[in-house]
Amino acid sequence: MHETRTRREADDAALVAAARVDPQAFAALYERYLGPVYRYCHVRLGSREAAQDATSDVFLKAFAGLSGYRGGAFAAWIFRIARNVVTDRHRQRRPTEPMEVAGDPLDGVLTPEEVAVARAESEALRGALASLSHDQRATIELRLSGWPDERIAGALGKTVAAVKKLRFRAVRRLRKLLTPAREHSQEGLDGDA
Repeated sequence: MHETRTRREADDAALVAAARVDPQAFAALYERYLGPVYRYCHVRLGSREAAQDATSDVFLKAFAGLSGYRGGAFAAWIFRIARNVVTDRHRQRRPTEPMEVAGDPLDGVLTPEEVAVARAESEALRGALASLSHDQRATIELRLSGWPDERIAGALGKTVAAVKKLRFRAVRRLRKLLTPAREHSQEGLDGDA
């Protein structure tokens, strides 16, 4: 695993060097990291449009700041940019702006009760995620974004074993925090039947 990570970092370093000479070579880095960055932004922001905008900003900043890249894991560098862009987006959101839930209630897929449960669970999940340590939260968010443990380890500057341990502890804490919330949201529906 370590050898694969080292090889990927060497490949990334070669791509960065090429992109510094020929800006069109940045396309290879863009293609390699587009999916993981988009998924991370989508997990953090909750809507396709916001994730697309944030992903564009991440790559614009990465491209513009390529001369300032000092080496190390490119995945960690672009993840830091993505995290900063997402943080800025959260700061810019108005408090009254609604959070998107899985499925649009207007499209007829979800009943009003399902929308209420989905919103309650989404709010509970966001609150529970906020209670995790920074590294635990990042590990969960990156994993939900489709990043393999090896890439998460590189992005966080940790070993794969440390990432697995962080995720285990985070999931255990989330289960503990969310179990009462899930039971409570279901009780409201069951009690009305």
